[in-house]
Amino acid sequence: MKRFLVLCPGIFFSLFIQAQLPEDALRMSFLRPYGTARQQAIGGAMGSLGGDISANYVNPAGLAFYKTGEVIISPGWAFNSSNAGYLNNNTKSPSSNNFLIGTSGLVYGWGDQNGTTAISLAVNRSADFNGHISYQGKNSYSSGAEAYAEEFNNSGLTIDQALAEPGLSYGTRMALYTYLIDTPSGGVGPAVVQPDNVLKAGGQIGQSTNIQSSGGITEIVLGVAGSTHEKWYLGLSLGFPIVNYEQNTQYTETDLSGDANNNFGSYTYSEYYSSKGAGVNGRLGAIFRPNLNWRIGLAVHTPTFYSLTDKVSATMVSNTEGYAGVKSVESGTLDLAANSGNSFDYDLQTPWHIVLSGSYIFPGQVTKGKMGFITADAEYVSIRSSRFTFPLDENGNQPDNSYFDPLNNTIKSYYKNTFNFRLGGEYKMDELAFRIGGSYTLDPYSSSQLKANRTTIGGGIGYRKKGIIIDLTYVEAITNDVNIPYRLSEKDNVYSTVKQYTGSIILSCGIKF
Repeated sequence: MKRFLVLCPGIFFSLFIQAQLPEDALRMSFLRPYGTARQQAIGGAMGSLGGDISANYVNPAGLAFYKTGEVIISPGWAFNSSNAGYLNNNTKSPSSNNFLIGTSGLVYGWGDQNGTTAISLAVNRSADFNGHISYQGKNSYSSGAEAYAEEFNNSGLTIDQALAEPGLSYGTRMALYTYLIDTPSGGVGPAVVQPDNVLKAGGQIGQSTNIQSSGGITEIVLGVAGSTHEKWYLGLSLGFPIVNYEQNTQYTETDLSGDANNNFGSYTYSEYYSSKGAGVNGRLGAIFRPNLNWRIGLAVHTPTFYSLTDKVSATMVSNTEGYAGVKSVESGTLDLAANSGNSFDYDLQTPWHIVLSGSYIFPGQVTKGKMGFITADAEYVSIRSSRFTFPLDENGNQPDNSYFDPLNNTIKSYYKNTFNFRLGGEYKMDELAFRIGGSYTLDPYSSSQLKANRTTIGGGIGYRKKGIIIDLTYVEAITNDVNIPYRLSEKDNVYSTVKQYTGSIILSCGIKF
């Protein structure tokens, strides 16, 4: 039977099944701290310390410690590499490097011991998505083609209906078109999965995944803060993050049995995915300073309300060794990415953040009685509150969001709320300051089988004299996470454990006025 893939204006809607995943919510909330070189050197702990422009992004009350103006810029360079383990096989991925910008901008403060006021405009790279993950292994248990068969079988459609059905994912429709999955009569399922012939015969399937991602979140923030009698410091900031995420994925399965007559040789699924948009959020904070030595801070970050647009193009090539009279079939590229009228628009609400922090300022003779400090933050992140919705319609009404219920329910069951911890310190000697710090992010997955965390450790040196500011920091971030190449409902899912290393050099230069 000759098969035709029908392109229609609504086809892009089907990509939701494949493009919006629980990982999308995690990617926008499982973020490492970025900031000035000073903040990075002390582990990102800026919840109660203040006196740094990066307070805009942690606790804006810290801006109220400014009594003068400051302009600062924080360029940096990141070095990325990763190792992945999959089915008892370890793979080192190619390394990648990229430029980044830490917190940069302007703060202007004025006042005296009776009270201060400060305003600030800053920009920061809140997230860096650059990376390369690659892994492969031999699987005698399952095939990614089974996920396509499950979706087709659950649809209740015939093959001809499914090929033209915009409610099915690209992968499933292309798997049908290339005979990777089929029904013996060409009608309704259950579908035959060609790689399953290898598994039933006791053979193995070689599986490989290659994922290259780029982009990030650049956030512009406007902050304002004030203090009374150097005791209470209050601040508010409004953030406007801009998202640019791109990912190229190639997934391949190959028959390792050596049998050229089992209706399966290989298949490769290639996909380009982009997500772009912007959002808005708010941060409200307070710092209480009972004396010269102690500072206690509390900040609440609202969710970021994103308006995003996703675009996807995909291709599949399957070699079924003469099945149905054909050997190798290419689906052609299902690509409506160039047609903005068919892209998928949606809204995403990220988690709430609550930051509790404290600082101890050591007394001394350097710089008006201060010769160093220790500071710590504890941050609560409500990842399970992440939520996908449709944007308001042209009349300002909220559409029916029941379409997103399965995804939102999966987020609630797949993840758990978590904590971030940050700790750092500084010691000053005349014009020089020496800093060290680190952070730790707890596991966001609810399953005991899936493990993820992030650790950073950094150190740096700073120079202050006659209004000149120079800070240099190196930070090493180690992220442990998992990557699931395909999801099955009738079998346990296989997954890769990924360890990513990111080294960053940040230089902050500024002038006080």
